[in-house]
Amino acid sequence: MSLLDDAAARAVNHVLRTSPLAMERLARHAGRTARFDVGPLRAALTVQTTGQVTAAMPGAANDVTLRIAPPLLPRLAAREAAAFDEVAVTGDDALGRDIVFVARNLGWDVEEDLSRVVGDVAAHRAVEAARAFRHWSRDAALRLAQGAAEYWTEESPLIASPVKLQGFAAEVSLLRDAVERLEQRVGRLG
Repeated sequence: MSLLDDAAARAVNHVLRTSPLAMERLARHAGRTARFDVGPLRAALTVQTTGQVTAAMPGAANDVTLRIAPPLLPRLAAREAAAFDEVAVTGDDALGRDIVFVARNLGWDVEEDLSRVVGDVAAHRAVEAARAFRHWSRDAALRLAQGAAEYWTEESPLIASPVKLQGFAAEVSLLRDAVERLEQRVGRLG
């Protein structure tokens, strides 16, 4: 039992306790062990009869392994639905599906936990500031991408716009037709 396994179990149980339905779903897999590989970090957790988890015993066989690429973590934290589909699951399919389902549908009430430390008002403001920053950063990235695309298609054409591609294709068709007519004339002269 490693410190990482123990910390992971405490964190998962803290969130699971807010959802009896999630614990009920996991309880069906009591005694099964899941290993989570996140880059170089590994944590193994065993499901208990209550639906909560505990750090796996040293040498316990892993019934399922869930591999999460580190770049996927922010997308999972942002609750992006497609990100959950990118978690690589090997081993017990039923356990893996239930873990991913619980992770996808179970949320952590950060504001509630933070309010116990800094108070309700400060927690609310901190969470709202984090949400505003997340929206701002997503919006800024979108605007940057749109600006770059416009620059590369209009100002310094590294990328052809669809309109220019269609115009080019139309001109090629006209040129092909003109060449065919010219070939026919040359054929009639010869």
